[in-house]
Amino acid sequence: MKQDVFNQYVDKVTELFRIDKETLFSKIKKREAVDARYLLYYLCYHRPMQISYIEKFMAENGYLIQHSTVIRGISVVENKVNNDKDYETIVKDLEKSVFI
Repeated sequence: MKQDVFNQYVDKVTELFRIDKETLFSKIKKREAVDARYLLYYLCYHRPMQISYIEKFMAENGYLIQHSTVIRGISVVENKVNNDKDYETIVKDLEKSVFI
């Protein structure tokens, strides 16, 4: 069940940032790839999904991530949501667009 939610968020986030899945799950440090990964962590965490599941699903797609990095990403997006109404609107729309 959580895997389905994760996969839907991956599709929505890659579409939003106009990147492919290979970029999302690579170690590329381009701003759009990092922002996309951070947003993915945030969306999953607020679904709610345990951080260990986020790590597992990322690893299954070839991206090994540390617990602390996921927490940092969630924090960065929370800050953006709290300070940027446009970002807040985008996050709310993405949250509403994913179904089980």
